[in-house]
Amino acid sequence: MGVTTAPAVARPLAVKPVAVVTALLAIPLLLTANRYGYFGDELYFLAAGRHLAWGYVDQPPLLPLLAQAMDALGHSPFVLRIPAVLAVLGGVALTALIARELGGGAKAQTIAAATFAVSTEFLAGGHYLATSTVDPFLWTLVLWLLVRWLRTRADGLLVWAGVVTAVALYTKFLIGGFWLAAGVALLACGPRELLRRPALWLGAGIAAVALVPTLLWQATHGWPQLGMGAAISAEVGGTWGGRLTFLPTAVLVAGLPVGAVLLGYGLWRLLRSRELRFLGWTTVLLTVVFLAVNGRFYYVAGMYPVCWAMAAVALERREPARWWRWVATWPCYALAVVLVLPIALPVWPRAWLTEHPSLPAPLFAYAEIGWPEGARSVAGAFARLPDRDRTAVVTGTYWEASALDRYGRDLGLPEPASGNRGYATLVVPPESTTDVLFVGEDPRPLLGHFADLRPIGKVDTGAAKPSAFDGVPLWLATGRGEPWARLWPKLVNTHT
Repeated sequence: MGVTTAPAVARPLAVKPVAVVTALLAIPLLLTANRYGYFGDELYFLAAGRHLAWGYVDQPPLLPLLAQAMDALGHSPFVLRIPAVLAVLGGVALTALIARELGGGAKAQTIAAATFAVSTEFLAGGHYLATSTVDPFLWTLVLWLLVRWLRTRADGLLVWAGVVTAVALYTKFLIGGFWLAAGVALLACGPRELLRRPALWLGAGIAAVALVPTLLWQATHGWPQLGMGAAISAEVGGTWGGRLTFLPTAVLVAGLPVGAVLLGYGLWRLLRSRELRFLGWTTVLLTVVFLAVNGRFYYVAGMYPVCWAMAAVALERREPARWWRWVATWPCYALAVVLVLPIALPVWPRAWLTEHPSLPAPLFAYAEIGWPEGARSVAGAFARLPDRDRTAVVTGTYWEASALDRYGRDLGLPEPASGNRGYATLVVPPESTTDVLFVGEDPRPLLGHFADLRPIGKVDTGAAKPSAFDGVPLWLATGRGEPWARLWPKLVNTHT
């Protein structure tokens, strides 16, 4: 088996089969886009979008801006998720295009597109407006531009790669890690010619200049984004828990049985290719770095498409061992759909999850269900308070605050505040409030700052279960002992 290099002339674009794959993926995404409700992070993006800024504690500003724009078009999860659906469908097409640039014909392009479509990571990502959906799409676009440059040496592509990088940096800062790893890999194994192209550095300059406003925001707020690593590390299982599950989870979400196998084979083929080796080593370096810092498994998902495309081209050429070529046949893709759909998308009616808790369900179904019902429960508790005009609503998590911000205003609740994560900088309780209705599991941060703290009930989402909001304790703190200007910084914990 020889090494693979980018061909001088690309094969014809397989429009019809790739369009069929894209359409088949669009059907379940659109049919389930309005099911259950907003995901907790989507509610946060909506809340942050009502407080637009050049940056936030936990992210750049693109997702809040996008959420605000979509919400202006229609107040529904379906409308909000249109960009996510388009990003995933665009990822299918780009993966096929990468295979084409690598010399793949209709079969390779179709295999690459179909592998993307049955990936758990991307199928589930199409259901949520999230950085983990938008960011990998932008990485895939950058990779297509780079692979196309390798074939054509058209330097304008490198400028466009810089423009796309600028957009990606406003989604998540991870793309900077990609370019650092790619630079190291290019220096080590070439083609070093890429680093000598002025167009590459022009694109880098565009990305750097575009990033200035959000960097200034971070600088004036004490670089809070740098502290997010500790929070993410804790959330993914502490010092060692996340590292132990990083690689298995990253492979599993590539998709079984097809995506995981082709991911490994495609990476191996990249590492054997003279001109494309740097992309294989970039994937390896990124995996090592994200593993070392205890990052989340999906941080490397943006590299999956180029691995799948590389594997698809080899499969078309019948280069792999004969005993496992069957993994890219239609029965395996059909099996992948059967395995992936119930855990990636909300295919079951919500009532079925309550009645049949053993049903396979999306991992984050509990974070979509029960927010409106929970808000009504909190509003009922607030309405029973004797001194509502002087009572602020504070929550333990940014999800809870975001839900109350979305659904509580029409129910008579004041604008909620939370010291958790990025929500801490969005809202501060007004000085006119002396009491707090605290919605959360742990009210201990309030101790010592109020004259009295007592439980007054729990959130009840009724039949809307499973729900992250159901059963959350309610507390009443009365007699604030110091001004909010001094108290609020003591309650803020943006890194948990």
